[in-house]
Amino acid sequence: MTDLSAFPITRKWPPRNPSAIQLYSLPTPNGVKVSIMLEETGLPYDAHLVSFDTNDQMSPEFLSLNPNNKIPAILDPAGPDGQPMPLFESGAILIYLAERSGMLLPEGAARYQVLQWLMFQVGGIGPMFGQYGFFHAFAGKEIEDPRPRQRYADEAKRLLGVMEKQLEGRDWIAGDYSIADIAIAPWLRGAREFYKMDADTAVDWGSLKNVPAYLDRFLARPAVQRGLAQPPR
Repeated sequence: MTDLSAFPITRKWPPRNPSAIQLYSLPTPNGVKVSIMLEETGLPYDAHLVSFDTNDQMSPEFLSLNPNNKIPAILDPAGPDGQPMPLFESGAILIYLAERSGMLLPEGAARYQVLQWLMFQVGGIGPMFGQYGFFHAFAGKEIEDPRPRQRYADEAKRLLGVMEKQLEGRDWIAGDYSIADIAIAPWLRGAREFYKMDADTAVDWGSLKNVPAYLDRFLARPAVQRGLAQPPR
């Protein structure tokens, strides 16, 4: 059994199963990417709640694992060469878990098709939908100047249009179900259920056919439902 006591984060969140992957997260669109991936692969994991309410993400213990103070992060006791593997950034973690499990990231040319759509989420959907949510649903809605909100609504609408076209005749964004879907769909869920993007006529969610059906397919997966509930609040 690997001794994880050298990692300061384990003092704040002691491992319940030291041989399992330690997940430090919160059920946000970025956070559930990793819990869903872990459920899909069947890799054993130990989920620890990083509470924003108490600024856990700014604690010295969490910063020792992720100096960028963002969730999710993992600590794999059985990393490469048998050494523990600390890792942050959800996209990097998805690639790592796909390679570790041999699942949800194909070989050859198909691999790069998946990776390009993963990067589409990391560089586009995540930042733009997040800014849209700030100006539409959270503190930013108090700003009187309409231009910031409109900028992100326009970009969200454009990105949804890209996905709508890509999903024509496809069940999944890059062929077979993959880490690209696990990256993208939680942000669509957040947009629809928490940002209420479907009720914003500026985004024109109501004109979409393929994107809502895609999200429903994703949410119907048992592993997705389990992953959405991790770590328990």
